[in-house]
Amino acid sequence: MKTDPIILKVRLITLSFCDEQANLEDHFLQNYFATSLKYLRLIHFIAIFFYGLTGFLDHALFPDAKAAFWTIRYGFVISFFILGFFFTFSVYYQKYWQLIHAIYIFLTGGGFIMMIAIGPKPEIYSYYVGIIICMFFGYTFCRERFIYASVSGCLLLGLYCAVSIFAINTPSKILLHNTLYLCIANSLGMMICYFLEFSARRDFLLVHLYQKEREKVGAANLELEKRVEDRTSEILKANRRLKEETKATVKAEREKRELEIQLQRAQKMESLGTLAGGVAHDLNNILSGVVSYPDLLLTDLSEESPLRPALLTIKKSGEKAAAIVQDLLTLARRGGLSISKVVNINSIIEDYFKSAEFEKLKAYHPKVVFDVELKNDLLNIMGSSIHLSKTIMNLISNAAEAMPEGGTIRVFTRISEVRTLQKGFMNIAPGCYATVEITDEGIGIAHHDLERIFEPFYTKKVMGRSGTGLGMAVVWGTIHDHNGYIDVRSTLGKGTTFMLYFPLTNQPIRNEEEETSIDMYKGNGESILVVDDVKEQRDIASKILAKLGYSVKTLASGEEAVKYMRDNSADILLLDMIMDPGIDGLETYRQILEVHPNQKAIIASGFSETSRVAELQRLGGGEYIRKPYCLDTIGIVIKKALEC
Repeated sequence: MKTDPIILKVRLITLSFCDEQANLEDHFLQNYFATSLKYLRLIHFIAIFFYGLTGFLDHALFPDAKAAFWTIRYGFVISFFILGFFFTFSVYYQKYWQLIHAIYIFLTGGGFIMMIAIGPKPEIYSYYVGIIICMFFGYTFCRERFIYASVSGCLLLGLYCAVSIFAINTPSKILLHNTLYLCIANSLGMMICYFLEFSARRDFLLVHLYQKEREKVGAANLELEKRVEDRTSEILKANRRLKEETKATVKAEREKRELEIQLQRAQKMESLGTLAGGVAHDLNNILSGVVSYPDLLLTDLSEESPLRPALLTIKKSGEKAAAIVQDLLTLARRGGLSISKVVNINSIIEDYFKSAEFEKLKAYHPKVVFDVELKNDLLNIMGSSIHLSKTIMNLISNAAEAMPEGGTIRVFTRISEVRTLQKGFMNIAPGCYATVEITDEGIGIAHHDLERIFEPFYTKKVMGRSGTGLGMAVVWGTIHDHNGYIDVRSTLGKGTTFMLYFPLTNQPIRNEEEETSIDMYKGNGESILVVDDVKEQRDIASKILAKLGYSVKTLASGEEAVKYMRDNSADILLLDMIMDPGIDGLETYRQILEVHPNQKAIIASGFSETSRVAELQRLGGGEYIRKPYCLDTIGIVIKKALEC
């Protein structure tokens, strides 16, 4: 495809950007200064060194005039360079640096002209070479713009001619010889400086255009993602329609086969388009009964009831299943991981070593010995205990499988202070961390595999038997979501060490039993309208809220809710975000706000947080809670919203 040529629009003499590129001038000057500053400071030392070095020629060639020469060279010129170096640290340097460097060129060349004027003749006439060096230095090294450098060079040339003719009466042959070489040097220097600045401006323009193109590509990517999201939604709707048609149809076998083929195609597209989102939504709806109903039953049972342990087990199992669904969302980067709780990594490790999963691991690997050393005063971190426990479990399980002949797995915790940037598998920023070290004596990891061990589905295990290829990806995602770091060191035949770094917090661990007392978030008969397209979800929410002392009304769609609120009111709405068919939670809330501008609301969904949730909250909606419901979670959120 043919593209338009890139044309640099600059003025002929000043080289400033012009026409439609004129707005780039200030940005170019700022960028030119920023990229040159360190070099500009170095130039002062280079100039001082060489200008001072040639002072030895003064001593060797003109000992009688050395005092005067050195006064010019060291007393004036080099002193000015030293002052100029310190001025580079001033806030005014950026504004005047081109003018200052033009003065440098004129001053250094002027020093040689003064020496020529007062030095012994004819030997001193050769010092015109110093002026050429000053011109060369100014046109090339000083990063001087063409217009400033050219003015300085031409002034030097003119000053030399004026002093040579009117002040010291230089012989015509010498004057002609020296002036010719100075003119050539000045002309060549101007051309070099011109093309240096021209090239710098061209490169700046190319970078600017490249950045603009990147912005366009980014915008195009966002538009593409939106189209994919819209297309995925259409595929989901089409898939549901196909399922309903498949169940209801009694058509001929040929039509049935055609429908089955269409269904399979739609299912493949759905699995590619929704990866984790749709699965999470459906599973969370299913898990609501497992998590929520035990909460309701436990409130009606005495502390001594023999059914309490079983119900608590059911509830915890449901919560773990819900966490696994959230883990899929986290892995697919479709949902955020909540790390708002204060936890202690020692307690998490201790709980794992008391768990059924660990007992099962020991049964599979009877030759493996575990050496656990946990620092007693290890501080707390902000995190998710379920995800951290899963991380510890994955790493210990991998360590055990790396030692088929047995060995020792060592687990240590301690507080580490990183004072400077620590380089390793990841660059670890300075700070104080709770660290976990897990070391095995296994077969180790090859160097070419080490870089890929955290990639999803990259595994050396037998898929479906000893691994899915997701375990280490979950570890990586969990560490990142906790703002932590991971370091890996491995030697083939000797073993592997994983070091986990988690930022410390000074917050104490909350007493969950005290904070989740039902009396703290009971209602006083406030009216709540529950809007959810799933009957089971409406029933669960209604029973929980009724148990908490609220007056509850349930509706099955956003349209029904809008119609109901035209003639009625509610203290707060509990809106399901995704309701299909019909308007979703965001559109429902928008229409209700037209009737009740200050209406309070809570958003609920089995899906992950989306931009539509954020938009609903911007309109005045309250907190977002993820299904399945827990009695204390929904109670606390609604109580908080009502008190606002």
